[in-house]
Amino acid sequence: MTNLIDIENLGKRYGDFVLTGVNLAVEPGTVVGFIGSNGAGKTTTLKAALGLITADEGTVRLFGQVAAPGSAAVEELKSRIGVVLDTCAFPSTCRVGDIASIGRVAYATWDDARWNELTALFQLAPKKKVADLSRGMGMKLSLAFALAHHPELLVLDEATAGLDPIARDEVLDILRDFMATGERGILMSTHITSDLEKIADEIVCVDNGRIMFAAPKDVLTDEAGVARCRAADVAAVLEAGFFAPGTARVLRHDYGCDLLVPDRFAFGRAFPDIPVDKATIEDYMTLTLKGESR
Repeated sequence: MTNLIDIENLGKRYGDFVLTGVNLAVEPGTVVGFIGSNGAGKTTTLKAALGLITADEGTVRLFGQVAAPGSAAVEELKSRIGVVLDTCAFPSTCRVGDIASIGRVAYATWDDARWNELTALFQLAPKKKVADLSRGMGMKLSLAFALAHHPELLVLDEATAGLDPIARDEVLDILRDFMATGERGILMSTHITSDLEKIADEIVCVDNGRIMFAAPKDVLTDEAGVARCRAADVAAVLEAGFFAPGTARVLRHDYGCDLLVPDRFAFGRAFPDIPVDKATIEDYMTLTLKGESR
């Protein structure tokens, strides 16, 4: 089955910042979480993939077709994508009720009934101006607009930022409904990794312009673990050969050391006296990016 988006060896340079060798794909029926620190390259990757900025190197394919920025083909392909960036893109003087007229012009598949359903669900008053919306309500407005033309792919950049936990769960329920056919996909960049634990299938992490890891979410949260060690425990584990040289990640703190283990069940059998907890996506990212290599 053709991927909804394929990013191959993507590169972009901004002064001292270099994004290089980024590979990422979204298959139909999957939600890909895209994570990393501020300034790591997430938004640059998304904008280059969508043709909003021109990449210096690499290839982007949308729905199996090469997406050359500015071409007629890419404009047609982008009509099949719903996009929510990290800021609300609508004019500040625009009223919520007027934004549907933009959608009718922009998309042949625009659905007024779906728009009205979503704005009512999100409690977006038709007479309210964009300038008067909070950040969270602005994100809801952008998401409603992105979904109202029935896209096949959603590209979300911090779409749940500014929402309270209840509102975030409501948005995640809508995204699950969007995925229900098994033919659509989501590329979701976020700092709220707990949201990805609820919905993502794959996790891709970028740091300093390079992909640091890409793995199924279940491998990170169901198989991996964090061993709570003393310094002597770390030394014993390394001496026992549980890790290949240089592959262990250790983060020291005031009360001991955290050790990232790829298989917490195997680790527990090998070292029953060392406590090991289930890893979160945040644990895995923090230890990978900040842990000392041993």
